[in-house]
Amino acid sequence: MESLNFKLIYRFLGITAILNGLFMWLSLPFSFYYDEPSKWGILNAGIITVALGLVFYFFNKPDNKKIQKKEGYLIVTLGWLTLSFTGMLPYVLSGSIPSITNAFFETISGYSTTGSSILTDIESMPKGILFWRSATHWIGGMGIIVLTIAILPLLGIGGMQLFMAEAPGPSTDKLHPRITDTAKRLWLIYVLLTVIEFLLLKVAGMTWFDAINHAMATVSTGGFSTKNASVAHWNGTPLIQYIIIFFMFIAGTNFVLTYFALKGKVSKVIQSEEFKYYLFGTLIISSIVAVMIIFYQDPALQTSINHPMVLGKVESAIRHSLFSVISVVTTTGFVTADFTMWSFFVTAIFFSLFFLGGSAGSTSGGVKIVRHIVMLKNSFLEFKKSIHPNAIIPVRYDGKAVNQTIVFNILSFFVLYMLIFIIGTVVLAFFGLDLYSALGACASSLGNIGPAIGSVSPVDNFNHLSTGAKWFCSFLMLIGRLELFTVLILLTPFFWRKN
Repeated sequence: MESLNFKLIYRFLGITAILNGLFMWLSLPFSFYYDEPSKWGILNAGIITVALGLVFYFFNKPDNKKIQKKEGYLIVTLGWLTLSFTGMLPYVLSGSIPSITNAFFETISGYSTTGSSILTDIESMPKGILFWRSATHWIGGMGIIVLTIAILPLLGIGGMQLFMAEAPGPSTDKLHPRITDTAKRLWLIYVLLTVIEFLLLKVAGMTWFDAINHAMATVSTGGFSTKNASVAHWNGTPLIQYIIIFFMFIAGTNFVLTYFALKGKVSKVIQSEEFKYYLFGTLIISSIVAVMIIFYQDPALQTSINHPMVLGKVESAIRHSLFSVISVVTTTGFVTADFTMWSFFVTAIFFSLFFLGGSAGSTSGGVKIVRHIVMLKNSFLEFKKSIHPNAIIPVRYDGKAVNQTIVFNILSFFVLYMLIFIIGTVVLAFFGLDLYSALGACASSLGNIGPAIGSVSPVDNFNHLSTGAKWFCSFLMLIGRLELFTVLILLTPFFWRKN
């Protein structure tokens, strides 16, 4: 194999930096409107980032513009690191988060749509910075790589390899034969959902600023809020929480199915095996949790009830259980209540959900539901093969036989995922976290979830972690967002060999 085309890689990183810098300037209107000193930090951050991008772009003109697989992996991983290191500049230069470690943690938590935070008083932050914080979610949600492949043909560069490395989930179903048209349609849906949710939240009672921030954080399944109490701030306004529940669920659904639904092809949605598991699994688990809330009688939730006691208690239990379950399953991470206060049984349920994840092809993190379906089916087939050893029985998904290579890939992914979780827990315990908190922080970071258990519960944050623990969690967020293989393959010696 030929050597890596570094000029092509650097040029693409330049494009990534330029776009990131332009996105930063979208925060300026908020800073100028509220006359915040942070506006100069945001302005300078954008100037530095765009200038850096222009240097990388214009001083690297590749002879060969075809992206091979190796270049694709490097561009995606280095692209996310470029986003994170430049994306923290508004925090640092404005003085909002002066610590490099904390600024990087908050930034990569945003781009990876994890939603874990080191901020102890969110509401005291400048509005321009809060908007940028939510924007990192929105950029990372679908992936800036997918955005840029929509314009790559203008540069004479093809983008199929990038889409394969970046698109969330084990498969990359295409909406259109041309990959750039697929990217455009994905982003159109993404923008449409954001605008609709923004308008609904505004009508429901949020301020326009809170509405746009929460719309970006919901559709990207990110979870950054503009309030210290997260969405619990609106516990007295159930409509706002129901709107967010609906859009979290949609954001955790395969965007291909959302596209078909918008085109009126509802039958394709109904026939989807993953969607059925996603829908009914969420409803069943939420029902169990709701019963436990009613039984446990969480006093923190009773303060938000404005209805007769029995009716209000049932409605509150249903709403908070639905919200919390969907928030964790879709790895959004918004909070209306501390689920660790609903008994150890419920806490165990939520901890197991950390390893579920939303649908493939959504903005959710985690293992993804389709992988669990294939693994379970393959496990049951092993029983059949034990009785009929000579029979050739393929794993079937959505009525079609699944290639054995894909089955092995999914099994390898899960084994690697659990191995990283075990090692990660040990490493975080080494950095001083108790076992309970180490388990939660590792599962949350690797699954891009946000709230966890222990000292990083839904009512706590990651600020108390040591410097080493924060950098390690940042690494877990990165590899979790890019589906393990994309990043870890770069750490193998055979990736760098010339064949």
